[in-house]
Amino acid sequence: MTRRRLIVTATALVIAAAGTPAASAAAESAHPANLPLGAANLTETRSTTTLARGITLTHIVRGMTPADPDEINTTDQGPWVVNQLTIDPHLARGHLQATYGKDIAGGESVSDLVASSRGLIGTNASFFTYTASKDYPGDPVGLGVYGGKLLSEPTNDPAEQDVVFDGRSGAMTFGHTTWTGKAVDKRTGAAADLDGVDHPPAVPAGCSANTKCDLPGQTEWITTEFGARTPVGQGREVVLGRNGCVIRSTASRGASLAKGQVAIQATGSDATALALLAGRRACFTLRQTLTDEAGAPVRLTRSTYGVNGRYRLTADGAIVAPSGTGSMFDRNPRTIFGRTADGKISLITVDGRMTSSVGTTIAETATVAQSLGLVDAVNLDGGGSTTLATPAGALNTPSGSGGTQRLVGDALVWVP
Repeated sequence: MTRRRLIVTATALVIAAAGTPAASAAAESAHPANLPLGAANLTETRSTTTLARGITLTHIVRGMTPADPDEINTTDQGPWVVNQLTIDPHLARGHLQATYGKDIAGGESVSDLVASSRGLIGTNASFFTYTASKDYPGDPVGLGVYGGKLLSEPTNDPAEQDVVFDGRSGAMTFGHTTWTGKAVDKRTGAAADLDGVDHPPAVPAGCSANTKCDLPGQTEWITTEFGARTPVGQGREVVLGRNGCVIRSTASRGASLAKGQVAIQATGSDATALALLAGRRACFTLRQTLTDEAGAPVRLTRSTYGVNGRYRLTADGAIVAPSGTGSMFDRNPRTIFGRTADGKISLITVDGRMTSSVGTTIAETATVAQSLGLVDAVNLDGGGSTTLATPAGALNTPSGSGGTQRLVGDALVWVP
């Protein structure tokens, strides 16, 4: 009971601060369909709080006995702590958005991302580089679309399952997206194939510093949203002005961009090709296509957002989660993003790796999504990233040290 009161109090404070009536009814309810987790005779409690018109938060606890630390991955006694945020886009006044904060390269807590968006509540979202890049830890690993701007392209990994959504209408498209991009000279039509947007281009392993390298490299389109400086390193960088025309070309990477400027960076043999292409009179434009799983083009408007996940959980009401082994498929904290049959948006967090909540496998995560009404759902980044938060702090218990929030690459935030 103590934890439930804390959740209601923190939420009510945020709503009051935002000037929204703090109408919160947190009553215990006996739900006819318990979560399909663990032994059938486990005790399960639920409480639902109305955060605002058309927005509710349901707190579920299944199993009351703390787990043995050695049995977290195997016990059928739980416990499990699950939070479900439900948004009815036909009733709620506002919009759902994906936000990365001040720049793509860095990381911020979910609370800070909610606060900087002037949002009410949110969860973590995409998979991001985290420990893979100490310099750019927030860089998304996969699709990232923010207010119609594609700032990270999807990977070629079929495990990546994206969600593209309209922040105002709530319309959602699920599945693996595909991207192509070119930097095209407006005058001549000559083009450089792009490997991506707003990522450091990989330097071929056989290239040594300060020497010409004929090994295949990468070419990236870098915007001011990436960070205070473009990625630093070996290769060539061409900076374009507001009109897309070349204002400087250097035999190394790493520069500060003024508002409206863009950089093209290349490594390996791509750097040589870029130097030849980007003459003094060259002016470039970005031509890109994003297509959905069916091959249809995705139209990017100001209300279009997109985030990446790993593994589809449900599709058209059926469980489609793959089977597998390894840490990704073991019990972990989870974040789920999906929709119900009647068009409601749902964000779910499952606490994990703790004696107070053991977490779920991929298979268990899919059953949770289905049982909570998600006909289409994707597994977002989880583990230590799993966070449900308001500007005042986390409403769940992140699995990081002392329950502190991990800095994440982006978040899904409801903005009144």
